[in-house]
Amino acid sequence: MFDRWRYPAALATAIGIAFPTLALAAGPEAPAQARDEGKQAAKKHRKVVRPAALGRPGANLRATIDVQVKKIRAEQRKRNSRWRPLPGGVSQSTLDSIGECESGGDPNAVSSGGTYRGKYQFDYGTWASVGGDGDPAAASEKEQDYRAALLYSRSGSSPWPNCA
Repeated sequence: MFDRWRYPAALATAIGIAFPTLALAAGPEAPAQARDEGKQAAKKHRKVVRPAALGRPGANLRATIDVQVKKIRAEQRKRNSRWRPLPGGVSQSTLDSIGECESGGDPNAVSSGGTYRGKYQFDYGTWASVGGDGDPAAASEKEQDYRAALLYSRSGSSPWPNCA
């Protein structure tokens, strides 16, 4: 049983003894020479690998990101242009002063009772009367500005008696 392991064990012992002995017999400059040869081989290997080939996946990813960013920005411009210009000749500064008075300018504000919602503190009925759908506080600030301008052009400052 031990006979079939005798040859591999002898070979491993011989290699273990021979190689360190050869390295010592070659002198102290042999490890440095081997290290220099290893560096030269690594330099040759680096020359074979082309940096442009490695950069291509990153460039493709960047191009994909740029395309998506352009699509998102175009969609935002389209969405925001839907609420411009403000109807009825109402200035943005007039609306800003009303919004600041009503909610501190917070488009997500909700009154303590929950009845009045958004930057201009619309109730659901008034919001629906100017074409709004759903919760006024959940609408974008641009939409709230647009709907408030519609209400202002129709009713003046009377919907906001404490702020006009």
